[in-house]
Amino acid sequence: RIFIIWAISSWFRRGPAPQEQSSAGGTPRAPSRNLFPKDTLMDLYVYISEHEHFTDFNVSSALFWQKRDLVYGDWTSGENADGCYEHYGEVDISQSVQQNGSIYIHVYFTKSGFHPDPRQKNLYRRLATVHTSRMINKYKRRRFQKTKNLLTGETEADPEMIKRAEDYGPVEVISHWHPNLTINMVDDHTPWVKGSVPPPLDQYVKFDAISGDYYPILYFNDYWNLQKDYFPINETLQRLPFRLSFCPLSLWRWQLYAAQSTKSPWNFLGEDLYEQSDEEQDSVKVALLETNPYLLALTIVVSIVHSIFEFLAFKNDIQFWNSRQSLEGLSVRSVFFGVFQSLVVLLYILDNETNFVVQVSVFIGLLIDLWKITKVMDVRLDRENKVAGVFPRITFKDKSTYIESSTKVYDDMAFRYLSWILFPLLGCYAVYSLLYLEHKGWYSWVLSMLYGFLLTFGFITMTPQLFINYKLKSVAHLPWRMLTYKALNTFIDDLFAFVIKMPMMYRIGCLRDDVVFFIYLYQRWIYRVDLTRVNEFGISGE
Repeated sequence: RIFIIWAISSWFRRGPAPQEQSSAGGTPRAPSRNLFPKDTLMDLYVYISEHEHFTDFNVSSALFWQKRDLVYGDWTSGENADGCYEHYGEVDISQSVQQNGSIYIHVYFTKSGFHPDPRQKNLYRRLATVHTSRMINKYKRRRFQKTKNLLTGETEADPEMIKRAEDYGPVEVISHWHPNLTINMVDDHTPWVKGSVPPPLDQYVKFDAISGDYYPILYFNDYWNLQKDYFPINETLQRLPFRLSFCPLSLWRWQLYAAQSTKSPWNFLGEDLYEQSDEEQDSVKVALLETNPYLLALTIVVSIVHSIFEFLAFKNDIQFWNSRQSLEGLSVRSVFFGVFQSLVVLLYILDNETNFVVQVSVFIGLLIDLWKITKVMDVRLDRENKVAGVFPRITFKDKSTYIESSTKVYDDMAFRYLSWILFPLLGCYAVYSLLYLEHKGWYSWVLSMLYGFLLTFGFITMTPQLFINYKLKSVAHLPWRMLTYKALNTFIDDLFAFVIKMPMMYRIGCLRDDVVFFIYLYQRWIYRVDLTRVNEFGISGE
């Protein structure tokens, strides 16, 4: 999985062809050097402004932090003897920022004794000043799901949120603030050659146009700022808390952060996916921060195994149905129920704005279930009896191997018994959902009711196959390889249920699948293959 993601991202990250690594005269470019040698004494200036391009060096209120005589590449100074320094303050904000305006941080490092203001001719040197800036507020979409109890029309939503939804629509873009940020200066003296710095590092290595040397690499590190810790900026806030840290950073760790923070491969999927990927990364970060290291290592290994089993289950499922000639012992109705189940899940996740990747995988699963119908029934187009006189009518007919065996009788019997349990439970769940839960509308109620019912009582759909196995006293007709791979994946999902935050319904679904598989195993144990039985050629299994 890691390799595939890397390959796809590398393909999309291909930018323009690298520049020629030769000078105007045709001779190869000489490697560049860092303009700040090791152990250079530096001064740090941090300004906060509402302007993207900063010029107000004389405005004292813009200076947030000044630190003199820092040593480039020093890993032993500071309060914790790790080379890090910290400054806490509060940032005064204007009405413009309160009303969704932007706010920027401008960081300057100068060699000791120099000043970042170009207007101070005696104290400013271009090659002695390194500068970077960025917007420090973050714009996030706040979605308001307008739900209500369909019978009473009441809702538990905040009245203020309802008013904002009426004023700004269901999606509102709001400026958010995080109180922490780290400035990293990469301790690196690699002789980079202009035009050959690999991506994504080339975005950060800045070369001087005249000397050809490069400036020290400054990196704003907010990797460990979790999405849940951001809070909205509004009219009630006059000042914003801000804790700023400065730390040295090694080259290899910077490469890891830079690779994680780059988003260019997914530009074509739109802004919505950015926000979803941020939230998904949060769950990974929380797992890294809070999970026992041994359990985390086990989870990483197991997730790779999960991908392999998922692929093998998919492959064996298609192989089994593609090569199957006889339907004896297989529940055809369960295949149709599987199509219905996949369709409900797809409509539900489309209605609830789920991740694009999940939507695609569920859609592919639905296509496979529809394909299975053509393997368990004779599907034909009736061109004589057209629908509305235009479209050919699709006809379904049971295959002879299904009709002639006792499987059809047992399948009908199983679904008849099943309906005695299924429909009362469905009715009760529908009434409960209508009385006690809020929904966007009647369509959403039907989908969420069916989805919740299938998740909670989905194991009932497996009982027709269990019933047929019981009546035939055999399990030889089942796709055991596919079932085994799926069962192993279910046990892996159980492990993920403890590590990663997920809905309680999904955890119930994992437990349900475990129970069903153990019943299958029990049937396999009691309905063993009789090796002493002689076939029509007079040969036994022995």
